[in-house]
Amino acid sequence: MTLTIGMVTIDTSDPHKLAEFWTKALRTTVQHDWGEFLVLAPASEGAVQLGLQRVDTVAPGKNRVHFDMHVEDRPAEVLRLVELGASEVAEHTVPGLTWTVLADPDGNQFCVGQPG
Repeated sequence: MTLTIGMVTIDTSDPHKLAEFWTKALRTTVQHDWGEFLVLAPASEGAVQLGLQRVDTVAPGKNRVHFDMHVEDRPAEVLRLVELGASEVAEHTVPGLTWTVLADPDGNQFCVGQPG
């Protein structure tokens, strides 16, 4: 039997508010809404689902797990995400890859990279 990742869940004090950002960012919809726990529809076939879970206390500081997403036009995608409410944290380049670190409206960091 093979272990696979089916969903990644973000802790938040307001899952519905955070869903407004992530559904637009991923161009998807809320698939299930159980009040304090939401599951977004996969953004594409075979994609890992995103869960948003209400918690009483969100851990402070940088999140220990983050998304690394790839796109063909990183600058345009970063601009789109910032317009949706993300904030730009940093930019990094190594041979063959440039990525931008962003934070969603709750401060959860994620990366958008582009080969090149």
